Amino acid sequence: MLDDRKTAILRAVVEEYIATAQPVGSAHIANNRDLAVSSATVRNEMAALEREGFLTHPHTSAGRIPTDKGYRFFVDNLVPNGVLGSLEQAKVGSFFESAHFRLEETLQRTSMLLTQLTNYASVVIGPTVEIAVVRSVQLVRLSSHHLTVVVVLSNGSVENEQIEIGQDISDSEIDQANAKLQKLMITKPLRDVAAHRTTNQKSGDATAALCEKVLSSLDRTRNDETFFVGGVAQMAEAFDAVEIVRNVLHTLEQQYVVVTLVRDMLNRGLSVAIGAEHGVEPLSACSVVLAPVVADGETVGTVGVLGPTRMNYPQALATVDLVSDRLSRRLTEN
Repeated sequence: MLDDRKTAILRAVVEEYIATAQPVGSAHIANNRDLAVSSATVRNEMAALEREGFLTHPHTSAGRIPTDKGYRFFVDNLVPNGVLGSLEQAKVGSFFESAHFRLEETLQRTSMLLTQLTNYASVVIGPTVEIAVVRSVQLVRLSSHHLTVVVVLSNGSVENEQIEIGQDISDSEIDQANAKLQKLMITKPLRDVAAHRTTNQKSGDATAALCEKVLSSLDRTRNDETFFVGGVAQMAEAFDAVEIVRNVLHTLEQQYVVVTLVRDMLNRGLSVAIGAEHGVEPLSACSVVLAPVVADGETVGTVGVLGPTRMNYPQALATVDLVSDRLSRRLTEN
């Protein structure tokens, strides 16, 4: 651990660099911070912090900038419990009070909201169809040989499958199968279809064969995560080096890379990954702040922001936490 003086100086350098994006000199810290030490003492302590890997100095500049290790110490030990200003809180509250859209539109607008509040790129991953709850299921006869099953889900999406039948199935049998499917499926997640098949097979009633055709047509793995990245233009403005901008923008276009990054971070219990910590080399100049989206006690998605390593961590953490909480509540209500 760092002693109190080194800690105070490191904090001052990180906060100043986040605010100005300019290397920070010892004289500036000594003159503008209540440290009660000389510029020479600050210079010596900054040199020690550099030797220990918390600071570095770019090129021939006399000033220092934080390293990933310095930012990590700042986030883990020095970041205050960030609270958004009243205007930002009101904006988030107003957004979710009026967010009566289909799921995909709500998530897309949430990504835009995160970017507006932080000026960083945003990442929003919503619930898959697998965990959506069945609101309605209906069998409809198309012809003497075909039925269609229409399933309406809590996330606003609709699934339908065509089923081939024999001519001897009557409208009465279809009505009975409808009633049984509604009893089995409504208010249950779509992923429970396999369990419904087992229950149906054990029933052995007159509609079991027809219901098995319906359920088997719906019993498949779905990997259609709802995914949005917003604020890519803001990321282009966050870096001076063209090569870094090119790498970052190219990586953000690859959905599977970003989804893998998010999953890996959450699996490791990370809410903040700084620089190389997240393991995606083209984004090594970036930090990621994430929070889970929880509905009915289950993690169903993720929200987060991605910005330069000198991002405003207190603001980013407070924003992501608040938006995550409000989106969680919205999805639970739905």
